[in-house]
Amino acid sequence: MSEQGPGSGRDAGCGVLHVDMDAFYAAVEIRSRPELRGRPVVVGGGPERGVVLSASYEARAYGVRSAMPSARAHRLCPQAVFLRPDFATYAEVSRAVMAVFRSVTPLVQPLSLDEAFLDVAGALRRLGMTPLGIAASIREQVAASQGITCSVGVAPTMFVAKLASRVAKPDGVHLVPADGVRAFLDPLPVGALWGVGERTAEVLDRHGIATVADVAAAGYTTMRRAVGDAHAAHLVALAHGVDERRVDPHGREKSAGAEETFARDLVDPAVRRRELLRLADRAARMLRHRGVRARTVALKVRFDDFTTITRSRTLPAPTDLARDLHATAVDLLDALGDIAPVRLLGVRGEGLVPADRAPEQIALGEPEHGWSDAERAADQARSRFGVAAVRPASLLGDPDPTRARSPADAAEKARDGHRPQPSVSRATSPPEPNG
Repeated sequence: MSEQGPGSGRDAGCGVLHVDMDAFYAAVEIRSRPELRGRPVVVGGGPERGVVLSASYEARAYGVRSAMPSARAHRLCPQAVFLRPDFATYAEVSRAVMAVFRSVTPLVQPLSLDEAFLDVAGALRRLGMTPLGIAASIREQVAASQGITCSVGVAPTMFVAKLASRVAKPDGVHLVPADGVRAFLDPLPVGALWGVGERTAEVLDRHGIATVADVAAAGYTTMRRAVGDAHAAHLVALAHGVDERRVDPHGREKSAGAEETFARDLVDPAVRRRELLRLADRAARMLRHRGVRARTVALKVRFDDFTTITRSRTLPAPTDLARDLHATAVDLLDALGDIAPVRLLGVRGEGLVPADRAPEQIALGEPEHGWSDAERAADQARSRFGVAAVRPASLLGDPDPTRARSPADAAEKARDGHRPQPSVSRATSPPEPNG
């Protein structure tokens, strides 16, 4: 655990906190099963085709990680306790944790079920506490009210605070003082910079740039030759500790959707279309729950050889209706022609706009009360009687409810408070990449 006392005075100017729950899904399960404390616990799908959504730190000691195939996790740690996820409970605990954050400051920007940024600069005088003192108070309240732990990064900027919370894990606080940002960043690998994935890291490595210090030393001109104008400016700024973003409690995600890995590969085109309807229905509910509509529909397909492709189409007008998402996704899938067996499907709405500002496109002769009213009425029924209460007719009597879920799909369902059946194993929580 990395922790520095609130009396150090080094946290002046460090008004941004990044709070990240420790092994969130696993911690919630262990809370309700005290006999599992100290044992390796893995939360995820089935052992054959599922994925790890969360792993306790005892399981991580064996190399088990989020997003890892469950079969591999079982090989690495056969003595682990494997549990099906309970998304409704995770969503309930998440709401309680976020309420703790908002009792400190209204400037809370959730990133997923288990992490959020907080701007506490304006709360310091009101609470009579330093940033480190507020971090300690949050950790105490979460532990006391929910019986789980969290780690907190304290820093001048969002970017550095998120990196600091990773250093603090598990169950700690790490401060990066304003005058110590470069000393903290310099030794980190270049992959620590937001926007640097495997391919960009490989490109930079060919230019002899391996650490954040190397990026800062290379400067804009060298970086521009390596990664282009816009990306170069962004990475050089981060390497120098410059992050102009502010915690935005109203910030919206850029997309919403659902994807699913199936226990058996899908060969029948009719079954694929049926599964697309299930995913489109889930994605549309997410859009309506968030008060947004999608300008673009994206289809994701992973075949039995793990080849993955995506296709997308921009709509004439933004939508939040399953009917529109499904029709577009089916068109995109049919355009692929005769394809190999399908391991995974995903439907996502992109280019999100607030629903109250989205243009309406009414077809000639369309009734005043149509699909929009019907789907919203279904939402109301689900909120009262549960998700399974209302579903498209073609999804009634699902012959295979025990399917392996992808981590992104699971995370999104849990984040929006949906209630999957216990037998079904949101992502995009998530898996918990940093938990």
